[in-house]
Amino acid sequence: MTRRSCAIYATGIVCAHLLIVGIALVVAQVFQTMIHSRLKKEITLTEKSQVFESWKNPPPPVYMEYYFFNVTNPEVFLAGGKASVKQIGPYTYREYRPRENVTFLENGTKVYALNPKSFVFVPEKSAGDPQVDIIRTVNIPYVAVMNELNSYSFFLRTFVSMYMNSLGIEMFMTRTVHEVLWGFKDPLLTKIHSMKPEVDEYFGLMWKKNGTHEGEFVFHTGEQNYLDYGKIDTWNGLRKMSWWSSNQSNMINGTDGAVFHPLINRNELLYIFAADLCRSIHLAYVKDVEVKGIQAYRFAPPSDVLMSPKNNPTNEGFCVPAGDCLGTGVLKVSVCREGAPIVVSFPHFYQADPEYINAIDGLNPNKEEHETYLDLQPTTGVPIRACKRAQLNIILKRVQGFPKTKNISETIFPIMFVNETATIDDDSAAQMRSLLLIVTLVSNFPVFIVGLGIILLLVLIVLFCRNRQKKNEVKRIDFTEAFHSFATAKDDTAYTPVSDKTDDVSETPANQPAKNGSYIAMSPVEAQKC
Repeated sequence: MTRRSCAIYATGIVCAHLLIVGIALVVAQVFQTMIHSRLKKEITLTEKSQVFESWKNPPPPVYMEYYFFNVTNPEVFLAGGKASVKQIGPYTYREYRPRENVTFLENGTKVYALNPKSFVFVPEKSAGDPQVDIIRTVNIPYVAVMNELNSYSFFLRTFVSMYMNSLGIEMFMTRTVHEVLWGFKDPLLTKIHSMKPEVDEYFGLMWKKNGTHEGEFVFHTGEQNYLDYGKIDTWNGLRKMSWWSSNQSNMINGTDGAVFHPLINRNELLYIFAADLCRSIHLAYVKDVEVKGIQAYRFAPPSDVLMSPKNNPTNEGFCVPAGDCLGTGVLKVSVCREGAPIVVSFPHFYQADPEYINAIDGLNPNKEEHETYLDLQPTTGVPIRACKRAQLNIILKRVQGFPKTKNISETIFPIMFVNETATIDDDSAAQMRSLLLIVTLVSNFPVFIVGLGIILLLVLIVLFCRNRQKKNEVKRIDFTEAFHSFATAKDDTAYTPVSDKTDDVSETPANQPAKNGSYIAMSPVEAQKC
């Protein structure tokens, strides 16, 4: 066997083995299963996990942008006209949210933690100075007291209204941004505090929220089931709330939005418990995106999250009292806001009924600026970019005994909205890209084997064809040489034609026997001289 034949046979054997092994590994998904099992074990809330430290101290910077609606015509609104507002901001704060008092429970299957948040003003990302900028907005303590007295007698309401007028307290107030956001001593609450000490005399939208936490959380670590990674087991000792009117609405579902289980697919719904919204919400897949070279899935709250119970009966549980429901795009959260008629929505009433948008001049909802979304890396479940946007509103309506409300129509009035953003930092993004590259290479190793087998198959075909061509050339050469040898032999021999003469006995020498018939005489050729 020639060396060429040995090479062909060896290539064929290696090619066949590579194709068989590679295809078998692809079909069985051995390497992919191995990688997925590794991820399920590594991505857990345990001290040995690589993600534990980033869960305790999130490296990506979180920014809170506060926008306020400055009321430009309060007199017109109180006279029965349409209110007009102008958005001002942002006033941006860097948010720090380390987890503290981390304690493992139940053999490491659950973990307890507090999540205090602190805020530091970032002037270079802000539109102005909150200590200086003045805004006119709804006097929320005034409206809260008026709403609380709605169930009392007409005479008491009238008396309180007259007392508030004597103090110069109006439905709209003018304060600095810092006061509205972080608190000020309110004259009305101060009077109430003197009679009911449990009522705080200070008011602010973020009063007592700088350096405090939203409650005590117990999370699943994900060791028993990777799908439970980061899910909330209890909040303030509760597995469900009691504010709403149905068991489903009171459920505490999902994570706190900081982590999600690995191996996310496009068809699943992701749940987040938002303590500031007093409920759980779900997110649905929207599209594929890319953030800093990392492929991610974008999830966002679908329209049915805040849809009217008329169109989505599952939202009836958020009507308190039962049957007292608002329209699409708004959620009344008075039950967890000490009775104040507070309503939450997306900014500028994005995805809300047109009646709420048209009731106020100056609103312009759009998806790019007002949608809440979350970009997740599907393999690891790590949030790559997050944008949480929520608006705070208050219900203003006519209350008997308060003459200043006699001309106004019931309106959900916007106060402010917050844009909470976070994007993965460059160092974490580089680590994520390296990890995903390794995962991709290992997962696709069987495909590499199949590809190598196909390349060797092509090489085998080329070698086989060239070998066939070589054999045909050898046969042609042998035939040409044989034909040339025969032609050369023919040229070196001279022939005498057959004689037609009869033998003449008389001419035959006496010493030579007589011949009968014709004969062929061969004449020798002269030897060539060198």
